[in-house]
Amino acid sequence: MANADPVELEKFSQLAHKWWDPNSEFKPLHDINPLRLGYIDRHAGLAEKTVLDVGCGGGILSESMAGLNANVSGIDLSDKALQVAKLHLLESGKQVNYRKIAVEELAAEQPGHYDVVTCMEMLEHVPDPQSVVTACAKLVKPGGWVFLSTLNRNLKSYLFAVIGAEYILNLLPHGTHDYDNFIKPSELAQACRNAGLNLTDIVGMSYNPLSKVYSLGIDTDVNYMIACRRD
Repeated sequence: MANADPVELEKFSQLAHKWWDPNSEFKPLHDINPLRLGYIDRHAGLAEKTVLDVGCGGGILSESMAGLNANVSGIDLSDKALQVAKLHLLESGKQVNYRKIAVEELAAEQPGHYDVVTCMEMLEHVPDPQSVVTACAKLVKPGGWVFLSTLNRNLKSYLFAVIGAEYILNLLPHGTHDYDNFIKPSELAQACRNAGLNLTDIVGMSYNPLSKVYSLGIDTDVNYMIACRRD
């Protein structure tokens, strides 16, 4: 069986038609996308690189990386999200190869194929995060980059990412996140080491409810992103 939760897949499939609406439930993804893109490009230099976006959804990050002249493929297990992603290419004119396949299956098919592998905000939605990290490590070339982002597990992240974002500020639909599935940086770092990845950098992502602006910094208490390289 695929390493996926049917409930989680259905949750995002129901919202798939809103993926490219910057004022919809996906507004936070649109707002943080430039920060993610810049972080990835600063470390890996995306131009002319072969890139895989794992859990690509509707393709916001995938298209942005293609816009920096990367050769991008995106994979997901949601038919509806992939349909939206493919349809949006007709509007944007970008080139991305989208495919419905589990990351573990693709790792068996294309080991060591990619210069860069990204997996953003997906690990907290799957039953076995270690399996995803291991597959990402297999997919990247030796010396290549793997970028992962997720949510920290502590009281602050519960208050900010669940209570604040979902129920007070209504930045996300109610029930978007299950706090029990959040992942501490130390746990993700161990998963990376288990997979043969070397953690090179970690950065936090914060939201200011007054200015309504996201920023990268040293605060990893809620959202964070890591950069790894394969041995």
